[in-house]
Amino acid sequence: MLISYARTKNMKIALYCVPDLTVGKQNIKDPRLDQADKLVKAKKKTPVQVELVGENDIPNADAILTLSDSRTDLIIKDLEFVEGRLGRSASEEEKALLQKLKTLLEKEEFIFNAPLTPAEKELMAGYGLVTGKPVVCVEKQELEDLSGVLAKAYKESGYISFFTVGDKENRAWSLKQGATAWEAAGVIHSDIQKGFIRAEIISFNDFIQAGGETQAKQAGKQRLEQKDYIMQDADLANFRFNK
Repeated sequence: MLISYARTKNMKIALYCVPDLTVGKQNIKDPRLDQADKLVKAKKKTPVQVELVGENDIPNADAILTLSDSRTDLIIKDLEFVEGRLGRSASEEEKALLQKLKTLLEKEEFIFNAPLTPAEKELMAGYGLVTGKPVVCVEKQELEDLSGVLAKAYKESGYISFFTVGDKENRAWSLKQGATAWEAAGVIHSDIQKGFIRAEIISFNDFIQAGGETQAKQAGKQRLEQKDYIMQDADLANFRFNK
């Protein structure tokens, strides 16, 4: 399935008080990609990559990975900011939001999981709250399985993968859960997104049960989807587009 691929932006995971890990790029191992690679021949296999960054890069990170012992430190950072802001705020709307956040943080809950309205999220966007990002807490012994920890952080941060297979490369692509086929096309290349016609989708289960891409098509398991189709984890996708 398709095309000359663009260089994509890796998900960034900031390490907070995790001294046993070093910054740098890491592959996310996915046994489903291995299965696909056995069924469809290609010149290479490319997994999703994430980039581990240091604490100073937390503002630019997509998620935070920390030890369970350090979760309280992150909550205290945000609580100190919220309390300080609450004392200076003149807007009743903002005061209500800050009080809501204060209550959540005092219960030791992360703001990322808070049931906020779109208006509240917009108001909060400029605060730079640490726990406004997905925070994944692990035990120290879990770090012995780095691959497992990164896969956990990837999933718990709301990311899924979709696959393109065949010809030059069998590849996993990173995508936020709830993203559309049109957005997935843009992950591969902006030209595919601009000229989007349709997405040819095979669910992973259908792909495996049929024994490959060609067999799944012959069994009528390939679906034609439009821009607004919500991508599912492990979908196999081929995007048709005007060049």
